[in-house]
Amino acid sequence: MSLVDKWAALLMRTGKNKEKQNILWNMAGSFCYAFASMVLSFLVMRIVGKEQGGVFAFGFSTFGQQMFILAYFGIRPFQVTDGAGEYRFGDYLLHRCLTCFAALAAGAAFLWAYGYTPWKAGVIFLLVCYKVVDGFADVYESEFQRTGNLYLTGKSNTFRTVLSVGVFLSVLLAGCPLVWACGAAVTAQLAGVAVFDIPVRRRLPSVDIKGSMERTVPLTKATFLLFVSVFLDFYIFSAAKYAIDAYMDDVASGYFNVIFMPTSVINLASGFVIRPVLTYLTEDWEKGKYREFVRLLCGISGIIGVLSILAVALAWILGRPVLGILEGLLGASYAGSLTGCHGAFVLVVLGGSFYAILNFYYYVLVILRRQRVIFGIYMVLAVLAFVLAPAMVKQDGIKGAAFAYLALMAVMAAGFTAGAWICYGVGRRKRFEEGRSFRT
Repeated sequence: MSLVDKWAALLMRTGKNKEKQNILWNMAGSFCYAFASMVLSFLVMRIVGKEQGGVFAFGFSTFGQQMFILAYFGIRPFQVTDGAGEYRFGDYLLHRCLTCFAALAAGAAFLWAYGYTPWKAGVIFLLVCYKVVDGFADVYESEFQRTGNLYLTGKSNTFRTVLSVGVFLSVLLAGCPLVWACGAAVTAQLAGVAVFDIPVRRRLPSVDIKGSMERTVPLTKATFLLFVSVFLDFYIFSAAKYAIDAYMDDVASGYFNVIFMPTSVINLASGFVIRPVLTYLTEDWEKGKYREFVRLLCGISGIIGVLSILAVALAWILGRPVLGILEGLLGASYAGSLTGCHGAFVLVVLGGSFYAILNFYYYVLVILRRQRVIFGIYMVLAVLAFVLAPAMVKQDGIKGAAFAYLALMAVMAAGFTAGAWICYGVGRRKRFEEGRSFRT
Protein backbone atom coordinates (compact mmCIF):
# COMPACT_ATOMS: atom_id res chain seq x y z
CA MET A 1 0.00 0.00 0.00
CA SER A 2 1.42 3.37 -1.04
CA LEU A 3 1.77 6.34 1.28
CA VAL A 4 -1.17 8.06 -0.46
CA ASP A 5 -3.35 4.98 0.08
CA LYS A 6 -2.39 4.83 3.76
CA TRP A 7 -3.27 8.51 4.15
CA ALA A 8 -6.65 7.99 2.45
CA ALA A 9 -7.35 4.95 4.63
CA LEU A 10 -6.61 7.04 7.72
CA LEU A 11 -9.05 9.74 6.59
CA MET A 12 -11.73 7.12 5.89
CA ARG A 13 -11.47 5.45 9.28
CA THR A 14 -14.81 5.70 11.12
CA GLY A 15 -14.73 3.49 14.18
CA LYS A 16 -17.70 1.37 15.22
CA ASN A 17 -20.49 3.94 14.81
CA LYS A 18 -20.40 5.45 11.33
CA GLU A 19 -23.69 7.33 11.81
CA LYS A 20 -22.28 9.10 14.85
CA GLN A 21 -19.16 10.02 12.88
CA ASN A 22 -21.36 11.42 10.10
CA ILE A 23 -23.08 13.72 12.57
CA LEU A 24 -19.98 14.78 14.49
CA TRP A 25 -17.79 15.50 11.46
CA ASN A 26 -20.63 17.30 9.70
CA MET A 27 -20.94 19.51 12.76
CA ALA A 28 -17.18 20.09 12.87
CA GLY A 29 -16.98 20.97 9.17
CA SER A 30 -20.00 23.27 9.32
CA PHE A 31 -18.65 24.96 12.44
CA CYS A 32 -15.18 25.59 11.00
CA TYR A 33 -16.57 26.93 7.73
CA ALA A 34 -19.14 29.17 9.41
CA PHE A 35 -16.68 30.35 12.09
CA ALA A 36 -14.12 31.29 9.46
CA SER A 37 -16.73 33.13 7.41
CA MET A 38 -17.94 34.89 10.54
CA VAL A 39 -14.69 36.12 12.08
CA LEU A 40 -12.24 36.39 9.19
CA SER A 41 -13.41 39.83 8.04
CA PHE A 42 -13.31 41.01 11.65
CA LEU A 43 -9.73 39.80 12.10
CA VAL A 44 -8.60 41.41 8.85
CA MET A 45 -10.10 44.73 9.99
CA ARG A 46 -8.17 44.38 13.25
CA ILE A 47 -4.87 43.57 11.52
CA VAL A 48 -4.81 45.88 8.47
CA GLY A 49 -7.42 48.54 9.26
CA LYS A 50 -10.92 49.68 8.30
CA GLU A 51 -10.48 50.36 4.59
CA GLN A 52 -8.58 47.20 3.64
CA GLY A 53 -10.78 45.21 5.99
CA GLY A 54 -13.87 46.54 4.22
CA VAL A 55 -12.48 45.54 0.82
CA PHE A 56 -11.67 42.07 2.10
CA ALA A 57 -15.12 41.71 3.66
CA PHE A 58 -16.85 42.59 0.39
CA GLY A 59 -14.58 40.35 -1.69
CA PHE A 60 -14.72 37.37 0.66
CA SER A 61 -18.31 37.29 1.86
CA THR A 62 -20.13 39.01 -1.00
CA PHE A 63 -18.65 39.08 -4.50
CA GLY A 64 -16.34 36.09 -3.99
CA GLN A 65 -19.25 34.12 -2.61
CA GLN A 66 -21.39 35.14 -5.59
CA MET A 67 -18.78 33.63 -7.89
CA PHE A 68 -18.69 30.55 -5.67
CA ILE A 69 -22.39 30.16 -6.47
CA LEU A 70 -21.57 30.24 -10.20
CA ALA A 71 -18.88 27.57 -9.76
CA TYR A 72 -21.14 25.52 -7.49
CA PHE A 73 -24.03 25.91 -9.95
CA GLY A 74 -26.60 24.93 -7.34
CA ILE A 75 -25.92 21.25 -8.01
CA ARG A 76 -25.14 20.02 -4.50
CA PRO A 77 -28.76 19.33 -3.42
CA PHE A 78 -29.39 17.66 -6.79
CA GLN A 79 -26.25 15.54 -6.54
CA VAL A 80 -26.73 14.40 -2.93
CA THR A 81 -30.36 13.46 -3.62
CA ASP A 82 -29.46 11.59 -6.85
CA GLY A 83 -29.89 8.30 -5.04
CA ALA A 84 -30.77 6.40 -8.23
CA GLY A 85 -27.41 7.28 -9.82
CA GLU A 86 -28.88 9.10 -12.80
CA TYR A 87 -25.49 10.77 -13.29
CA ARG A 88 -22.01 9.45 -12.52
CA PHE A 89 -19.48 11.30 -10.40
CA GLY A 90 -17.40 11.85 -13.54
CA ASP A 91 -20.32 13.72 -15.10
CA TYR A 92 -20.61 15.96 -12.07
CA LEU A 93 -16.84 16.50 -11.97
CA LEU A 94 -16.59 17.47 -15.63
CA HIS A 95 -19.53 19.82 -15.27
CA ARG A 96 -17.92 21.43 -12.21
CA CYS A 97 -14.67 22.05 -14.09
CA LEU A 98 -16.62 23.99 -16.71
CA THR A 99 -18.56 26.04 -14.19
CA CYS A 100 -15.40 26.89 -12.23
CA PHE A 101 -13.78 28.21 -15.40
CA ALA A 102 -16.91 30.25 -16.13
CA ALA A 103 -16.83 31.71 -12.59
CA LEU A 104 -13.21 32.84 -12.95
CA ALA A 105 -13.95 34.43 -16.32
CA ALA A 106 -17.09 36.16 -15.06
CA GLY A 107 -15.31 37.47 -11.98
CA ALA A 108 -12.44 38.89 -14.00
CA ALA A 109 -14.81 40.49 -16.51
CA PHE A 110 -16.89 42.15 -13.80
CA LEU A 111 -13.88 43.56 -11.98
CA TRP A 112 -12.39 44.88 -15.22
CA ALA A 113 -15.66 46.57 -16.18
CA TYR A 114 -16.59 47.95 -12.75
CA GLY A 115 -13.65 50.32 -12.47
CA TYR A 116 -12.07 49.34 -9.15
CA THR A 117 -8.50 50.38 -8.45
CA PRO A 118 -5.91 47.75 -9.52
CA TRP A 119 -5.16 46.93 -5.88
CA LYS A 120 -8.82 46.45 -4.92
CA ALA A 121 -9.54 44.45 -8.07
CA GLY A 122 -6.50 42.25 -7.43
CA VAL A 123 -7.51 41.44 -3.85
CA ILE A 124 -11.09 40.70 -4.84
CA PHE A 125 -10.04 38.50 -7.79
CA LEU A 126 -7.77 36.40 -5.56
CA LEU A 127 -10.71 35.96 -3.19
CA VAL A 128 -12.79 34.89 -6.18
CA CYS A 129 -10.13 32.26 -6.94
CA TYR A 130 -10.26 31.11 -3.31
CA LYS A 131 -14.03 30.70 -3.47
CA VAL A 132 -13.94 28.98 -6.86
CA VAL A 133 -11.54 26.33 -5.52
CA ASP A 134 -13.96 25.91 -2.63
CA GLY A 135 -16.71 25.36 -5.21
CA PHE A 136 -14.59 22.76 -6.99
CA ALA A 137 -13.99 20.87 -3.73
CA ASP A 138 -17.74 20.78 -3.19
CA VAL A 139 -18.23 18.28 -6.02
CA TYR A 140 -16.11 15.78 -4.07
CA GLU A 141 -17.82 16.56 -0.79
CA SER A 142 -21.24 16.18 -2.39
CA GLU A 143 -20.26 12.76 -3.73
CA PHE A 144 -19.04 11.69 -0.30
CA GLN A 145 -22.46 12.60 1.08
CA ARG A 146 -24.32 10.90 -1.79
CA THR A 147 -22.52 7.63 -1.07
CA GLY A 148 -23.49 7.79 2.61
CA ASN A 149 -20.12 9.08 3.85
CA LEU A 150 -21.08 12.47 5.25
CA TYR A 151 -18.20 12.22 7.72
CA LEU A 152 -15.77 12.52 4.79
CA THR A 153 -17.53 15.70 3.71
CA GLY A 154 -17.12 17.06 7.23
CA LYS A 155 -13.45 16.10 7.39
CA SER A 156 -12.69 17.73 4.06
CA ASN A 157 -14.50 20.91 5.05
CA THR A 158 -12.76 21.02 8.42
CA PHE A 159 -9.21 20.35 7.29
CA ARG A 160 -9.33 22.54 4.16
CA THR A 161 -10.75 25.48 6.11
CA VAL A 162 -8.22 25.19 8.92
CA LEU A 163 -5.35 24.88 6.43
CA SER A 164 -6.31 27.78 4.16
CA VAL A 165 -7.38 30.18 6.92
CA GLY A 166 -4.33 29.30 8.99
CA VAL A 167 -2.00 30.03 6.08
CA PHE A 168 -3.81 33.28 5.27
CA LEU A 169 -3.61 34.63 8.83
CA SER A 170 0.00 33.51 9.27
CA VAL A 171 1.09 35.42 6.17
CA LEU A 172 -0.92 38.49 7.18
CA LEU A 173 0.38 38.49 10.75
CA ALA A 174 3.92 38.17 9.41
CA GLY A 175 3.48 41.69 8.03
CA CYS A 176 2.96 40.78 4.38
CA PRO A 177 0.53 42.77 2.22
CA LEU A 178 -3.10 41.66 2.08
CA VAL A 179 -2.76 40.66 -1.58
CA TRP A 180 0.07 38.25 -0.69
CA ALA A 181 -1.98 36.69 2.07
CA CYS A 182 -4.89 36.16 -0.35
CA GLY A 183 -2.57 34.48 -2.84
CA ALA A 184 -1.22 32.18 -0.13
CA ALA A 185 -4.77 31.25 0.86
CA VAL A 186 -5.58 30.24 -2.72
CA THR A 187 -2.49 28.01 -2.82
CA ALA A 188 -3.51 26.41 0.48
CA GLN A 189 -7.02 25.74 -0.86
CA LEU A 190 -5.59 23.92 -3.87
CA ALA A 191 -3.35 21.89 -1.59
CA GLY A 192 -6.37 21.03 0.57
CA VAL A 193 -8.24 19.54 -2.39
CA ALA A 194 -5.17 17.54 -3.42
CA VAL A 195 -4.64 16.18 0.08
CA PHE A 196 -8.11 15.73 1.57
CA ASP A 197 -10.43 15.05 -1.40
CA ILE A 198 -8.74 13.40 -4.38
CA PRO A 199 -7.02 10.53 -2.48
CA VAL A 200 -10.26 9.65 -0.67
CA ARG A 201 -12.33 9.63 -3.85
CA ARG A 202 -9.96 7.09 -5.38
CA ARG A 203 -10.66 4.63 -2.55
CA LEU A 204 -14.44 4.77 -2.77
CA PRO A 205 -15.41 1.71 -4.85
CA SER A 206 -18.91 2.97 -5.73
CA VAL A 207 -17.66 6.17 -7.40
CA ASP A 208 -17.48 6.13 -11.19
CA ILE A 209 -14.91 8.67 -12.40
CA LYS A 210 -15.85 8.34 -16.08
CA GLY A 211 -17.46 11.51 -17.38
CA SER A 212 -19.02 12.39 -20.69
CA MET A 213 -19.26 15.82 -22.28
CA GLU A 214 -22.54 14.69 -23.79
CA ARG A 215 -23.95 14.14 -20.29
CA THR A 216 -23.12 17.69 -19.24
CA VAL A 217 -25.89 19.02 -21.50
CA PRO A 218 -28.80 17.15 -19.85
CA LEU A 219 -27.19 17.74 -16.43
CA THR A 220 -27.07 21.47 -17.11
CA LYS A 221 -30.68 21.43 -18.28
CA ALA A 222 -31.74 19.49 -15.19
CA THR A 223 -30.02 21.89 -12.81
CA PHE A 224 -30.08 25.22 -14.67
CA LEU A 225 -33.12 26.52 -12.84
CA LEU A 226 -31.51 25.47 -9.57
CA PHE A 227 -28.37 27.41 -10.49
CA VAL A 228 -30.26 30.55 -11.45
CA SER A 229 -32.34 30.20 -8.32
CA VAL A 230 -29.32 29.83 -6.01
CA PHE A 231 -27.51 32.66 -7.82
CA LEU A 232 -30.54 34.90 -7.31
CA ASP A 233 -30.85 33.65 -3.74
CA PHE A 234 -27.40 34.89 -2.88
CA TYR A 235 -27.98 38.16 -4.70
CA ILE A 236 -31.13 38.68 -2.63
CA PHE A 237 -29.25 37.62 0.52
CA SER A 238 -26.43 40.07 -0.29
CA ALA A 239 -28.42 42.89 -1.93
CA ALA A 240 -27.91 45.11 1.11
CA LYS A 241 -24.13 44.53 0.96
CA TYR A 242 -24.02 45.34 -2.75
CA ALA A 243 -25.98 48.53 -2.06
CA ILE A 244 -23.55 49.57 0.68
CA ASP A 245 -20.59 48.95 -1.65
CA ALA A 246 -22.26 51.06 -4.34
CA TYR A 247 -23.54 53.96 -2.24
CA MET A 248 -21.34 54.04 0.88
CA ASP A 249 -17.59 53.48 1.51
CA ASP A 250 -15.36 50.50 2.27
CA VAL A 251 -15.46 51.28 5.99
CA ALA A 252 -19.27 50.93 6.01
CA SER A 253 -18.91 47.59 4.22
CA GLY A 254 -16.62 46.41 7.00
CA TYR A 255 -18.99 47.53 9.76
CA PHE A 256 -22.02 45.92 8.12
CA ASN A 257 -20.14 42.64 7.72
CA VAL A 258 -19.33 42.67 11.43
CA ILE A 259 -22.97 43.06 12.49
CA PHE A 260 -23.84 40.46 9.83
CA MET A 261 -21.69 37.82 11.58
CA PRO A 262 -24.55 36.22 13.58
CA THR A 263 -26.18 35.02 10.36
CA SER A 264 -23.28 32.60 10.02
CA VAL A 265 -24.02 31.21 13.49
CA ILE A 266 -27.71 30.82 12.63
CA ASN A 267 -26.89 29.09 9.34
CA LEU A 268 -24.42 26.88 11.19
CA ALA A 269 -27.00 25.81 13.75
CA SER A 270 -29.65 25.18 11.10
CA GLY A 271 -27.11 23.26 9.01
CA PHE A 272 -26.51 20.91 11.94
CA VAL A 273 -30.22 20.13 11.88
CA ILE A 274 -30.89 20.15 8.11
CA ARG A 275 -27.99 18.33 6.43
CA PRO A 276 -28.23 14.97 8.21
CA VAL A 277 -31.98 14.62 7.47
CA LEU A 278 -31.88 15.35 3.72
CA THR A 279 -31.27 11.73 2.77
CA TYR A 280 -34.07 10.59 5.11
CA LEU A 281 -36.51 13.11 3.64
CA THR A 282 -35.53 11.98 0.14
CA GLU A 283 -36.04 8.32 1.02
CA ASP A 284 -39.40 8.98 2.70
CA TRP A 285 -40.67 10.88 -0.34
CA GLU A 286 -39.39 8.37 -2.90
CA LYS A 287 -40.89 5.45 -0.99
CA GLY A 288 -44.16 7.21 -0.26
CA LYS A 289 -43.72 7.28 3.51
CA TYR A 290 -45.88 10.38 3.82
CA ARG A 291 -46.48 10.30 7.56
CA GLU A 292 -42.76 10.06 8.24
CA PHE A 293 -42.10 12.80 5.68
CA VAL A 294 -44.58 15.22 7.28
CA ARG A 295 -43.45 14.33 10.80
CA LEU A 296 -39.85 15.10 9.89
CA LEU A 297 -40.85 18.37 8.17
CA CYS A 298 -42.75 19.55 11.22
CA GLY A 299 -40.03 18.46 13.62
CA ILE A 300 -37.22 20.24 11.79
CA SER A 301 -39.35 23.36 11.33
CA GLY A 302 -40.06 23.42 15.06
CA ILE A 303 -36.39 23.07 15.98
CA ILE A 304 -35.38 25.90 13.64
CA GLY A 305 -38.20 28.06 15.01
CA VAL A 306 -37.11 27.56 18.64
CA LEU A 307 -33.47 28.29 17.78
CA SER A 308 -34.56 31.43 15.91
CA ILE A 309 -36.55 32.80 18.86
CA LEU A 310 -33.57 32.17 21.13
CA ALA A 311 -31.19 33.93 18.73
CA VAL A 312 -33.33 37.06 18.44
CA ALA A 313 -33.82 37.24 22.22
CA LEU A 314 -30.08 36.98 22.83
CA ALA A 315 -29.38 39.62 20.16
CA TRP A 316 -31.81 42.04 21.86
CA ILE A 317 -30.49 41.45 25.38
CA LEU A 318 -26.77 40.89 24.79
CA GLY A 319 -26.24 42.63 21.46
CA ARG A 320 -25.04 45.98 22.77
CA PRO A 321 -22.51 44.53 25.26
CA VAL A 322 -21.20 42.12 22.62
CA LEU A 323 -20.78 44.90 20.08
CA GLY A 324 -18.97 46.93 22.72
CA ILE A 325 -16.56 44.04 23.30
CA LEU A 326 -15.93 43.79 19.56
CA GLU A 327 -15.15 47.52 19.46
CA GLY A 328 -12.60 46.99 22.21
CA LEU A 329 -11.00 44.13 20.30
CA LEU A 330 -10.80 46.20 17.13
CA GLY A 331 -9.13 49.14 18.86
CA ALA A 332 -9.79 52.63 20.20
CA SER A 333 -10.48 54.08 16.75
CA TYR A 334 -13.63 51.94 16.51
CA ALA A 335 -15.23 53.27 19.72
CA GLY A 336 -18.98 53.81 19.25
CA SER A 337 -18.95 52.59 15.65
CA LEU A 338 -20.61 49.23 16.35
CA THR A 339 -22.72 49.86 19.46
CA GLY A 340 -24.53 52.53 17.45
CA CYS A 341 -25.62 49.72 15.11
CA HIS A 342 -27.45 47.71 17.81
CA GLY A 343 -30.86 48.17 16.18
CA ALA A 344 -29.52 47.07 12.81
CA PHE A 345 -27.83 44.12 14.52
CA VAL A 346 -31.16 42.83 15.91
CA LEU A 347 -32.85 43.27 12.52
CA VAL A 348 -30.09 41.26 10.84
CA VAL A 349 -30.40 38.41 13.37
CA LEU A 350 -34.16 38.28 12.83
CA GLY A 351 -33.59 38.24 9.07
CA GLY A 352 -31.08 35.42 9.48
CA SER A 353 -33.71 33.39 11.32
CA PHE A 354 -36.09 33.72 8.39
CA TYR A 355 -33.25 32.68 6.07
CA ALA A 356 -32.76 29.46 8.04
CA ILE A 357 -36.43 28.57 7.53
CA LEU A 358 -36.43 29.36 3.82
CA ASN A 359 -33.20 27.39 3.34
CA PHE A 360 -34.81 24.28 4.78
CA TYR A 361 -37.90 24.55 2.58
CA TYR A 362 -35.69 25.24 -0.42
CA TYR A 363 -34.20 21.77 0.07
CA VAL A 364 -37.69 20.32 0.46
CA LEU A 365 -38.70 21.77 -2.91
CA VAL A 366 -35.52 20.31 -4.45
CA ILE A 367 -36.43 16.88 -3.10
CA LEU A 368 -39.90 17.32 -4.61
CA ARG A 369 -38.13 18.36 -7.85
CA ARG A 370 -40.06 21.65 -8.07
CA GLN A 371 -37.32 23.76 -9.63
CA ARG A 372 -39.78 26.01 -11.43
CA VAL A 373 -41.47 26.98 -8.20
CA ILE A 374 -38.09 27.81 -6.68
CA PHE A 375 -37.16 29.83 -9.75
CA GLY A 376 -40.44 31.78 -9.67
CA ILE A 377 -40.03 32.78 -6.05
CA TYR A 378 -36.46 33.94 -6.60
CA MET A 379 -37.34 35.95 -9.69
CA VAL A 380 -39.97 37.94 -7.80
CA LEU A 381 -37.67 38.51 -4.82
CA ALA A 382 -34.70 39.49 -7.01
CA VAL A 383 -36.73 42.31 -8.55
CA LEU A 384 -37.85 43.41 -5.08
CA ALA A 385 -34.24 43.30 -3.81
CA PHE A 386 -32.97 45.32 -6.76
CA VAL A 387 -35.42 48.09 -5.91
CA LEU A 388 -35.65 47.91 -2.12
CA ALA A 389 -32.01 47.54 -0.99
CA PRO A 390 -30.55 50.61 -2.76
CA ALA A 391 -33.54 52.73 -1.74
CA MET A 392 -33.23 51.76 1.94
CA VAL A 393 -29.45 52.23 2.01
CA LYS A 394 -29.74 55.68 0.46
CA GLN A 395 -32.42 56.60 2.97
CA ASP A 396 -31.03 55.19 6.21
CA GLY A 397 -27.52 53.83 5.65
CA ILE A 398 -26.58 50.70 7.58
CA LYS A 399 -29.90 50.51 9.45
CA GLY A 400 -31.73 50.78 6.14
CA ALA A 401 -29.62 47.92 4.78
CA ALA A 402 -30.55 45.77 7.79
CA PHE A 403 -34.26 46.53 7.36
CA ALA A 404 -34.07 45.66 3.65
CA TYR A 405 -32.38 42.34 4.50
CA LEU A 406 -35.07 41.50 7.07
CA ALA A 407 -37.94 42.36 4.73
CA LEU A 408 -36.50 40.28 1.88
CA MET A 409 -35.84 37.24 4.08
CA ALA A 410 -39.31 37.34 5.65
CA VAL A 411 -41.10 37.51 2.30
CA MET A 412 -38.92 34.77 0.82
CA ALA A 413 -39.42 32.48 3.85
CA ALA A 414 -43.19 32.84 3.51
CA GLY A 415 -42.99 32.00 -0.19
CA PHE A 416 -40.85 28.89 0.24
CA THR A 417 -42.83 27.52 3.18
CA ALA A 418 -46.17 27.92 1.41
CA GLY A 419 -44.73 26.62 -1.86
CA ALA A 420 -43.29 23.48 -0.26
CA TRP A 421 -46.48 22.48 1.51
CA ILE A 422 -48.62 23.15 -1.57
CA CYS A 423 -46.27 21.15 -3.80
CA TYR A 424 -46.24 18.30 -1.29
CA GLY A 425 -50.05 18.16 -1.36
CA VAL A 426 -50.21 18.35 -5.15
CA GLY A 427 -47.49 15.72 -5.58
CA ARG A 428 -49.10 13.31 -3.16
CA ARG A 429 -52.53 13.70 -4.78
CA LYS A 430 -51.02 13.11 -8.22
CA ARG A 431 -49.42 9.88 -7.03
CA PHE A 432 -52.73 8.60 -5.71
CA GLU A 433 -54.43 9.44 -8.99
CA GLU A 434 -51.72 7.55 -10.88
CA GLY A 435 -52.03 4.57 -8.55
CA ARG A 436 -48.60 5.12 -7.00
CA SER A 437 -49.71 5.71 -3.44
CA PHE A 438 -46.96 3.56 -1.87
CA ARG A 439 -47.18 3.13 1.88
CA THR A 440 -49.00 5.91 3.78
